[in-house]
Amino acid sequence: MSRLPSGPRVRFGVLGPGGPVLDGFTWRDGFERLGPHTVDGSYAEATVRAAGHRLRLEFAGGPGDILYVRAESTGRVALSVDGLTGVVEPRGRPGAAGRPDAAAGVGDFLLGTVLAGGLRWTVTASAAADRVEGAPGALVLAFRVPGTVELRIGPADAPGTAARTAGVLASHRAAADLTRLRSGGWLGAAADALATAVTWNTVHAPDLDRVLTPTSRDFVCAARKGFYGTWALHAWDTFFTGLVASAVDRDYARGIFEQILPYADETGMIPNRVSDDRGRTDDRSQPPVGALTVYQAYLAGGLSPGTRDTALLRSTFPALLAWHDWWPRARRGPHGLLAWGSDPVAGDPASATLDRAKRESGLDDSPMYDEARYDPAAHTMDLADVGLNALHIADAEALAEIAGILGEQATADRLRAEAATARAAADRLLWDAERGGYRNLTAAGAHDPHVSPTMLYALLGGLPDAGRAAATAADLLRPEVLGGTRPLPSVARDDPGFAATYWRGRIWAPMAYLAVRGLRRYGLTELSRPVVGDLLRLFLDEWRGYGHVRENYPAVDGENLTGFEKRSDGLMAWGGLLAYLAFGELADARPDGWRFAHPGEPAELGNLPLGEGRLDVRAANRLTVRLEGRVLLDMAPGAVVRGYRRTADEVTGTAEGTGDLLVTPPGDGPPVPVDVRGGPRRFTFGPDGTGDVREGSGT
Repeated sequence: MSRLPSGPRVRFGVLGPGGPVLDGFTWRDGFERLGPHTVDGSYAEATVRAAGHRLRLEFAGGPGDILYVRAESTGRVALSVDGLTGVVEPRGRPGAAGRPDAAAGVGDFLLGTVLAGGLRWTVTASAAADRVEGAPGALVLAFRVPGTVELRIGPADAPGTAARTAGVLASHRAAADLTRLRSGGWLGAAADALATAVTWNTVHAPDLDRVLTPTSRDFVCAARKGFYGTWALHAWDTFFTGLVASAVDRDYARGIFEQILPYADETGMIPNRVSDDRGRTDDRSQPPVGALTVYQAYLAGGLSPGTRDTALLRSTFPALLAWHDWWPRARRGPHGLLAWGSDPVAGDPASATLDRAKRESGLDDSPMYDEARYDPAAHTMDLADVGLNALHIADAEALAEIAGILGEQATADRLRAEAATARAAADRLLWDAERGGYRNLTAAGAHDPHVSPTMLYALLGGLPDAGRAAATAADLLRPEVLGGTRPLPSVARDDPGFAATYWRGRIWAPMAYLAVRGLRRYGLTELSRPVVGDLLRLFLDEWRGYGHVRENYPAVDGENLTGFEKRSDGLMAWGGLLAYLAFGELADARPDGWRFAHPGEPAELGNLPLGEGRLDVRAANRLTVRLEGRVLLDMAPGAVVRGYRRTADEVTGTAEGTGDLLVTPPGDGPPVPVDVRGGPRRFTFGPDGTGDVREGSGT
């Protein structure tokens, strides 16, 4: 735990045969279970193993600058307080013991007084400790006996004692639980898993003097068996992490979205990666999902435009628009469509190659690009990609909506017109009539036979009409292609390149998220619902078995991905997209308003953070939607509400399905019944419950 913006850093471990074991804990090695971790650091839990011992930690940050900790271990607890400018006490060589601190309180031991961030800090505990050798600028201690230690670190003049630890921990735990995202029933512990993968991956980057949330602290850090120095950000990883974080805390999510945007170059290109030791990838970008994820997070932040996070849109729109406009300037490939590419960069001999163009796709070793070639004139593959073209169209649509909200109507009109033109061209050129589906298109004019979930992105971009969309999706979701109980592998099972490894067949949450969004755009619930349920099962199985939220998931039965060589990081935030999709079966924020539906099984989703307060959705014998405890909707399990919006003056929506529905109007009026027998009913109610219910599906 670190006190920011400056101050001491506190690390815990155990005393091993060779001294304190304080480092080396990764998602792959050492962590037994991660518990809650609030966004602000006010409460956290973790259990680790090292040197043959188990160590359970509880942290309570605050009030003020004080940190309270309980450490329980079968061995001797080790402690390092570092980032110091000096150690005032204990003086002397290692071996000096803590002494009882009568000023602090009965039973408290003063273990040291240190200097950091221009302040004097005292370290007190419920037990005595010995000072041991440590790095310069650190106070390293080992408690004398195994067992439980309670500890307090705070400014020297701050009141309080280590004896308060139990009470402070209990109060912080209770406060955290009041606002903790929670789930149950069919959703299981999906909310805990999603939140853990985001909050525990938040790190402090001292060289930037800022907090970052990389996709995984292990994946990016060489010291933690990863691939970069101490931190790295990737483009589409960051946007998906921000979307997942929006289910935890709106301000927190905004900070994540914003952390990659300052690295855009003068052309508007957001690089594939930036890191402390390996710099930035100036030759290539990554899939354009920024506006999609930002707009979705915005929609999910409130029940009406007046309560949503427009600050998120204002802070991200200029960079997202510049990035969107970069693609057609830099990545025009075969037949005038977009293609993945890599620009030549002086001093970088690996730039302007097929390998780098593959990496821009984010699908590094996908069989879709096995036969592709690099076109040095266009700086792209010689393959027009269904996924890229569809994503860019969907990006334009999302940006147009954002522009409209921000009052930039001319930009919104321009983006909609460009999307319509691109959609017509992509539909015409990428549709393979012989195979009855969308396929990548070679420079020679042939449709490539490889199939992956990116073909379903065509639905996300709105390319087909309703009939073609339904037929295409049904064909792709056959068990031998992309369906089955482990759905949406990254390449079709009947593809010659399928190997059930990495991007050659593993199940990836970002790819699944985009594909399901496409199905939902066309209302293909009978196809999307079982896919989401099967993905949720995979997600929960890994969480229950290993406490992992995976980088990718096994596409075959019996594969254990915990080993490093399996190339599936154990706590990667974007894996939480599988939980996010499942949340959408109960409550899904859409451009026309919220959709609420019973998933067919008992389920609970609580504490969704909205501008109006906390939203709770519970599916039992009926579906109830509550805001800050007040029932907004009470529905029969066969009823579905979509297009739901609520302001201080009006509540509107469309009800369909079977059964009855009670709608609570704004203000203090009683619920109003709506009968959905006989077809969809569009309802509008004012504060006193007056309004109307009429036939029709609405907009």
